[in-house]
Amino acid sequence: MKTRCLFTALIGVLLLVTAAQAQGIIIPRPCSRPEVRCPAPPEIPQRPLKVKSIRFTTKITDQVAVTHVEQVFENDTPFLLEGVYFFPLPDNVSITEFAMWDGDKRLVGEVRSREEAWRIYNDIVRSRRDPALLEYAGKNLFQASIFPIQPHSDKKIELTYSQVLRNEGGTVAYRYPLGTGWQANGFWAEPPRPMPLPRPRRGFEPQRPQSNPEPGQISAVVEISSRAAIKGIYSPSHEIDVKRDGERKARLSFESRAAARTDFQLFYTLSDQDFGLSLLTYREPGKDGYFLLLVSPKAELDEREVSAKDVIFVLDTSGSMSEEGKMDKAKAALRHGVSTLNPRDRFNIVSFAGEEHLMSERAIAADEEGKKQAREFIERMRATGGTNINDALMAAFKQLQAGERPQMVVLITDGQPTVGETQANRILANVKQANKANLRLFTFGVGYDVNTVLLDGLANENRGTVGYIEPKEDIEVKVSDFFAKVNNPVLSDLKIDWGGIETDLVYPRATPDIFHGSQLVLIGRYRPSNRASANQLTLTGKVNSRERRFVYADLKFPEKQSDNEFLPHLWAMRRVGYLLDQIRLNGESKELCDEIVDLGTRYGIVTPYTSYLVLEPGMRLQQLGGLGGAMSPRHPAPPGAVSGRPVNGRSSMSETITITGSDAVAFSKEKEELRKADKVTLNSPSANQIRQVAGKTFYLRDGVWTDSEFKAEAKLPVVTLKFASDEYFNLIGQEPKLADCFALGQRVVVVWKGKVYRVEE
Repeated sequence: MKTRCLFTALIGVLLLVTAAQAQGIIIPRPCSRPEVRCPAPPEIPQRPLKVKSIRFTTKITDQVAVTHVEQVFENDTPFLLEGVYFFPLPDNVSITEFAMWDGDKRLVGEVRSREEAWRIYNDIVRSRRDPALLEYAGKNLFQASIFPIQPHSDKKIELTYSQVLRNEGGTVAYRYPLGTGWQANGFWAEPPRPMPLPRPRRGFEPQRPQSNPEPGQISAVVEISSRAAIKGIYSPSHEIDVKRDGERKARLSFESRAAARTDFQLFYTLSDQDFGLSLLTYREPGKDGYFLLLVSPKAELDEREVSAKDVIFVLDTSGSMSEEGKMDKAKAALRHGVSTLNPRDRFNIVSFAGEEHLMSERAIAADEEGKKQAREFIERMRATGGTNINDALMAAFKQLQAGERPQMVVLITDGQPTVGETQANRILANVKQANKANLRLFTFGVGYDVNTVLLDGLANENRGTVGYIEPKEDIEVKVSDFFAKVNNPVLSDLKIDWGGIETDLVYPRATPDIFHGSQLVLIGRYRPSNRASANQLTLTGKVNSRERRFVYADLKFPEKQSDNEFLPHLWAMRRVGYLLDQIRLNGESKELCDEIVDLGTRYGIVTPYTSYLVLEPGMRLQQLGGLGGAMSPRHPAPPGAVSGRPVNGRSSMSETITITGSDAVAFSKEKEELRKADKVTLNSPSANQIRQVAGKTFYLRDGVWTDSEFKAEAKLPVVTLKFASDEYFNLIGQEPKLADCFALGQRVVVVWKGKVYRVEE
C-alpha cells in the first residue's frame, strides 16, 4: 500500500554565542503519526543518517555571498523514519529558502520559532547522551523536522542563505561548514602514510587502523566577482582549482571523497596595487602570535612587467641516463624549457658526464637563433661516462655574474657524484663559495640512485627548490611544469620592512622571488608592538632590474586574535621541516631533537623522532619486540598516548637515514612538503588515536581523550565534571568552544584557560 505523502518542516534558528560552523545532519527520532506506521522506539536508529553527498555553490558579488547547499542523506534501514535536521550557520545570515525532496516532489518548509529549535536540540543532546552531538553546541543552529524518510531511500535537502563577508585590511574571508558533524556520522579520513623510515624495520608490520564508513562525495564551486581587482586566492584547508577571468572575476572548485575534517576556508585579497597583500593572524594573550603573509601579483601582466632573466641548464648525460628512456625524456624537457624562454632572456646549457660541455662560451639571447642553436646542441647529446656534478656546477656559475636580473641554475641528474669531487659536503662548500651573485639553484633528482642530502642542500642553501622524479613518473611532465612556474619572474630580490613589529622564525627563511601565476606565502611568529594598534609594512623588490617599493598601511598584529587557529599548526609544520633539514645537513643536537619531538607531539606531526606508537594500558616500550631495540622518549609524550622516539630504535638520526634509495627520496619529499606547507594536515599513521579540534591535539589513552598540552607536573587546578550533568552543560554554555573538545567522547581531559577540565562517565 502506498504511504500517503506527508511533509512537515518545523524550522528554527538557534542563535547561540559563536560563529563556528558544522555541516548538516539528520538525527532520527520517535514519531507519533496515526496515519502511518512508524517504527517502535527501540527500532529507531541511534546514529545520524549517512551523508551520501554534499554539493554547495557560492556566488560572491562585492562581498555579498549567496550559498546554495544540496545534501543527500541515506536511510539504509527498512523503516519509515522521521528525523531532525540541524545545520549550523555563520553569523548574520539570511535564510532565503529551505526545501526537501520526496521522490520527484520539491516541498518548501515554513519557519517556526528559535525557542522551539533550542528546546528540540537540547532534549536530543541530553536524552541521547552522545557526546558527538556536542559538535553542534555553541553554533547558530538551523533546525527542521523532516518527514517522511522512506525506507532504503535517499533524502535530498536544499538550503540557501546569504551573508555579507567581512573585509579586513583588503582580505575577505569565506567559510563553509564541512568539518564538524563527521564525527557524529562516524566518518574519519583515512590517515596518510607516515613519514617514511630510512630503512624498513625487520619483523615489524605497522598496525592498520580499523576501516571507517565510506565518506560521501563532496563538491563545491565558488564564483567571485568584484569591482576591485582580485589578487591572492588562498585556502588553508583544501586543494582548490582556480580559474581567473581577468582581474575582477575568479572561479574555484574542489571535489573529494575523503571525509572532511575541517571547514572549507577561503581568503582572497582585493587590491588595485600591482601586488596585493593579505595578513592573517592568531594570538592567545600572553603568548607569541602567529601570522601568514600572502603576496600576490596581478592576474594580467604586460610583457614589460615580466623581468628578463638568465638561466643556465645543467643536464646529466652520464651512462645511467640511457636506461629506461631517461635521456630522451630529459632532452624533451630541456627543449620545452628552452622554447618557453622569453626573447629578452639569456641562457646557456651545460651537459656533463665525466667532464662538462658548454653549448656556448657565454650566455646567449633566447631569440630564435639562440633557441635553434640550443635544439641542435640538445640533439647531439649522448649518455655516456661518469657523473661530475661539482665541475658542471662550477662551469655554470662562471656563466653568471652579479647583476640586476634574476639568475637561476637548473640541475637535472640521475646519479651520485662519481668523478672529480665526490664528497657532498665539499661540493656544497664549493657552490657556496662560487655563488657570489646569490643566484637561485633548482635541483631535480631522477630515480632513486641520487644523493638526496646533496640535492636538498644545493637547493635549500641557494634559494631554490628540490624535486624528485620517481621511476614511474614522467621527467618531461615534471620538469615542464617547473619551467611554466618560474618562466615569468615579476618581483625578485624581495626584502620586507616589518615597521616595528618583532617577527621571529619566519619561513621560508630566505624570501623567494614571486612569479606570475604564483603567490608568496610567509608564515612566522610575532610579538605585537606597544606603540601602535596598526602597522605599516614595506615590500621592496626588483621589477625589470629597477627597484620598486610597495607600502601597506594599517596592518594589524593584535594582542588577541581567536580566528585563524590553524596558523600555529601550519607554522609548526614548516618549523619541523626546517629543523629536519638542518639536522640532515649539519648533524643533530639535543636542542633540535627535543624541539622536533615537542612540536611533533603538540601538533600530531610524524617525524623520524616521533614515530608514534599508541600504547595499550600497561604496555611498556620494552615489550615492543621487533623494533630493533627499545628507547625511552627523548621528550615526554602526553601521558600514555604516544611515544615520541627515534625511529629504528637508534639514538641518532644520522645513523639511520640513508642518502640514496627509495626511502631516502621519500623522506626528502615528505620533508619538503613540511617546509613548504600551506595546508594543515594530520600526517600521523595513528589517526584513530589522534584528533585535532579547537586548535588542539588530543591523543587517546586508556579510553581518555587527552589534550597534548596536559602535563601532570604543571599542577594546574583540576575541575572534574560528570558527563551530561547539569554542570557539564552549564560549562558548555559559558565556554562554547569546549563543546568541540567534549564532543570527542565521554572521557576527556582538556587544558583550558589555566585549568584542567576532566570529564568522567
